[in-house]
Amino acid sequence: MGLRIVSLMKQVPVPSQMRMGPDGLMDRTKAKSMINVDCTFGLEQALELKDQARDSESLALSMGPPSFEQSLRKTVSIGFDRIALLSDRGLAGSDTYATGLALATTLEKMGFHKGSKEPFVVLSGRQTSDGDTAHVPSQVAENLGIPQATFVEEMEYKGDHLICRRIIEGGYQVVRVPVPCLLSIAPTATACRRPSLKGAMRAKTVEMETWNLEKIGLPPDRVGIVGSPTIVSKVVKIQRQRPAVTMMEGHGAEELVANLVDVFQQISGREFPAYEDTRGGAARGVVERVSDKADPKFPKVDFRRGARGVMTWVEAHGTRPVRSSLEILNPARTLADRLNTKVTSIVTGFEVGDVAGEVIASGADEVVIVDDPRLQEYSILPVTAAMSQIIEKLRPEIALFGATTSGRELAPRIASRVTTGVTADCTSLDIGEFLYRRRKSIMYPCMESVRPTYGESKLATIVGFTCPQMATARPGTFSAPVRDSSRQGNVSVFHPEFRPDDFRSEILETQREEAGAENLFIADIIVSGGRECGDVDAFRLVRELAQALKEQGVNADWGASRNAVDKGYAPYVRQIGQTGKTVRPKVYIAVAISGAIQHLAGIKESGKIIAINHDSQAGIFGHADFGICRHYQDVLPELIRKVREGFTFGVAPASSASRNSGFLG
Repeated sequence: MGLRIVSLMKQVPVPSQMRMGPDGLMDRTKAKSMINVDCTFGLEQALELKDQARDSESLALSMGPPSFEQSLRKTVSIGFDRIALLSDRGLAGSDTYATGLALATTLEKMGFHKGSKEPFVVLSGRQTSDGDTAHVPSQVAENLGIPQATFVEEMEYKGDHLICRRIIEGGYQVVRVPVPCLLSIAPTATACRRPSLKGAMRAKTVEMETWNLEKIGLPPDRVGIVGSPTIVSKVVKIQRQRPAVTMMEGHGAEELVANLVDVFQQISGREFPAYEDTRGGAARGVVERVSDKADPKFPKVDFRRGARGVMTWVEAHGTRPVRSSLEILNPARTLADRLNTKVTSIVTGFEVGDVAGEVIASGADEVVIVDDPRLQEYSILPVTAAMSQIIEKLRPEIALFGATTSGRELAPRIASRVTTGVTADCTSLDIGEFLYRRRKSIMYPCMESVRPTYGESKLATIVGFTCPQMATARPGTFSAPVRDSSRQGNVSVFHPEFRPDDFRSEILETQREEAGAENLFIADIIVSGGRECGDVDAFRLVRELAQALKEQGVNADWGASRNAVDKGYAPYVRQIGQTGKTVRPKVYIAVAISGAIQHLAGIKESGKIIAINHDSQAGIFGHADFGICRHYQDVLPELIRKVREGFTFGVAPASSASRNSGFLG
């Protein structure tokens, strides 16, 4: 047989219909479900790969309840040969670590393992819409012991390897990945094909392979709530509150814009405070935070077993640390002070010794340098090897990463290697004591990780009782620490024991078209466009408005919605939202953006939000301060003219020093 192709597919619930049951698990029984959108891109790439490889066989694999069969049969209708479902009540409540382990064990049982004589490729979507973690692909690859490439938007099969183009911060990277391997596909790839009549007929009769824990030989205590290193403590419904939108009135674009100018002239000089979330009733899970004043009825247990210290990973582009790596030093410093311990930062790269001084000035007590010419460009396998060895040596109780494209794939792979959990895209980190009812113990000191989930409709508080307790922090959520050049710290060099397999993948090309668009984090005004801005004029007017503001001396920049980025109209580095950047400008101008929850998550801290959309029913108007209901191509030219005449939305010209938000989640 030729190449065997596996596509991992998940059925996800509609976020607004999710409820939390009395057992602490999300209850999907009353929620409508659909195939995860990102997974459809993985399905299409699997079929395109099948077209390229002779005598290949395709398999769609899912993990979930029996109701997933309907979605699996849909994959047959578009061209898949086989379908399989891993279903077992013991899997309920599995976190991403346990999910990755279960799927990898199933694949191994089916003959997909690194020692297999028959070549295979596993594909998946970038992430799921209910969790948005992007963890499972890395965890499946680690458990299978195969190389990976994530955020892939193009690929070409070459027999014993694939050439993949993947999204990175500020550009793209071309990598050579040997077979067998796992690829997660970005939604900028080809959209999924439609079912054929022949496929639809076959989907009705094809036999679905069913697997459970007993058949794959995985003990129940290694999955589900019991086997998951991270546990949901509580889920809180997010209720956003901002004053009702003021819609501009007028007969044409000129009058509408003139009225907007008048409004801002009236409020000129006032502060633009961001609105706050209010949180509805909390549904509690199997663990519960213990109040400082509570009288403990159960014994306290320090679960760290000697692990001490807070570790961070410093991602470097060349010899420059990425901003998100400096941002995480803010919560790292706070956590370390609470725990009366130190912060150790790991810098990986080539000729990165000079980074140590900046990292120490930003809050680290110690810096460990991993310097190797083969690490000049980040590559997941050798960096995983280096970080895992350092973790085993230093035994930190906490490890933090920035949720960049690199951090989102690296942290879960490391977590699976060192047998711990990881929480994605955190917006708040704290230390607390938690009652674990199953163990009748109060566990301490736990890192309390809070992250938006289920389409940003809820906030989940997650804890774990294995070390290191790992988390990634969403870029822009925490402010970069104020640099203190007088701080002193220790610097050392670590020499990992690399294996040849750590360099199985080869980086062929790296292009960073922009320096990371980090100005978005400190810009006073941000102009962002939606998909329509790409369809109509390739973001010309959006960029022109931002440029006009810059010419007036305002620190302005431009961004894009996830939909626009997924369509290729703007680079990922400019994506604003849950899986992009979190920004907090004084003024945010949303141009032709619908107002999806995912996007609102990234702009909720903005001082004033202006929405321009021709659809009067667009959701963005429910979250904006001022609105103009008209086609943006009519409004922006008039707005650009006003800016060139001196109108700057009440924002003063920027000083030579960039503004720092000073925000700590």
